[in-house]
Amino acid sequence: MNQPVLFTNATVLTMDGQPPLENTDVLIKDDSIAAIGTDLEVPPGAFVIDAKGGILMPGMVDTHRHMWQTAMRGYGADWTLTQYFVWYYLEHGTAFRPEDIAVGNLLSAWDALESGVTTTVDWSHGLETVDHAEAALDALEDTPGRFVFAPGNIYKSPWEWSKGADFVSFVNRRNRRDPMLSFQLAFDVTGDPAFPERGAFEMARELGLTVNTHAGVWGATTDESLRLMYEAGFMDEKSIYVHAATFTEDSYQRIAATGGSVSLSTESEQSCGQGYPPSWELRRHGIPVSLSVDTSVWFSGDHFAAMRSTLGADRSREHLRAHEAGETVTHSALRAEEVVNWATMGGARALGLDSHIGSIEVGKKADVVLLKNDQSPTWFPIVNPYGHVVLQAGRGDVHTVLVNGRMVKHDHRLLGVDLAALRTRAESTVDHLRSRLGEETWISGMNPEIPETKVLDNPYMYTDYRSDRPTQAAK
Repeated sequence: MNQPVLFTNATVLTMDGQPPLENTDVLIKDDSIAAIGTDLEVPPGAFVIDAKGGILMPGMVDTHRHMWQTAMRGYGADWTLTQYFVWYYLEHGTAFRPEDIAVGNLLSAWDALESGVTTTVDWSHGLETVDHAEAALDALEDTPGRFVFAPGNIYKSPWEWSKGADFVSFVNRRNRRDPMLSFQLAFDVTGDPAFPERGAFEMARELGLTVNTHAGVWGATTDESLRLMYEAGFMDEKSIYVHAATFTEDSYQRIAATGGSVSLSTESEQSCGQGYPPSWELRRHGIPVSLSVDTSVWFSGDHFAAMRSTLGADRSREHLRAHEAGETVTHSALRAEEVVNWATMGGARALGLDSHIGSIEVGKKADVVLLKNDQSPTWFPIVNPYGHVVLQAGRGDVHTVLVNGRMVKHDHRLLGVDLAALRTRAESTVDHLRSRLGEETWISGMNPEIPETKVLDNPYMYTDYRSDRPTQAAK
């Protein structure tokens, strides 16, 4: 049983429709939020945290993160999406051993917790064998976060690996089906008119799992991909579409009509080439939104960057379109509060966990984050709490993190992790990959040259399908 925790005098962002609550106490007992109010009584033995000058908010939720790649943090800083596909899908992804997958997951899990992300979807598409899947899941279970494990295998067709006896046995054996750890399936739809992915969708239904798919990605997954899913009846309110950046009107209407949600990875979409982050299209169609960081092989692993880049991309487009028409924007359509909602309740709803997490309400699970930094001039005054979270705060301001009532970070330090040992394991993975590839390949992969020939649009090595109309530009 966890020690009671009492946060006192916080500015509380409940994310349940109320305005920010000032000078408010929040009491945590066991794994849940027990009380919210002013001058709450201190229970015997409670651990009291003075939150004055800080912001208490729900733990953030990431709905799409390739955790297994985190030991390669920053390696692909100058990549495009094509170079990512070539490196991982077509050339070197199979160099990852099960232990390397585990290291990436451990590093990413603690990275998420350190930055206030308490729930993460592990979009684990580098699982060449069931041994890789076992290692990935072992790593998640060794950390105190809340996870959705979405296994996949980009080296084999989803209609084959999803039906493999060993894989099905693995899912049935290890899917705990509880709010701390649940499963999805992770695979993409190429747009092949034969729709070979049908078998993978049918297997997902048989296993009782949601499909989380990269959709609307320039040169890879198109309107045809979504049309095939829709006409086969595989789009519903549990479906999560990652990026959704290059769809035409029909596809956005199909998502809206079937009730699915979109996971925006704005830093990725801005830098890699999936398409311009489509937040304005999603708002226009009333499509629910969550946020994700994609992969640390390029980007930061925190939602402060995700929120800030999402707000900036939306407003940048709004101003650009107005200027093209000879007009001026006088009222920003996307507000900071909505972006904080996408980072918290948006993710919880997308995962079907909003009855448990995503807001600070009595009875909900205690996934909470205190932002407070008394040593920083950035932390006073707090005039607009939502604006402060999105445009002023960073991971260094995360003071305390609780997951399911368990304290995993306090006073800016992670608890219960041997970072020195984790560093040694991560360095071992890098040494292995560097040795396996050879020094020349390792260096050239980090500094890609202009290719002599165009890389074709289909990055999936398990199929030869090519579309004669592979891409659509967002309007």
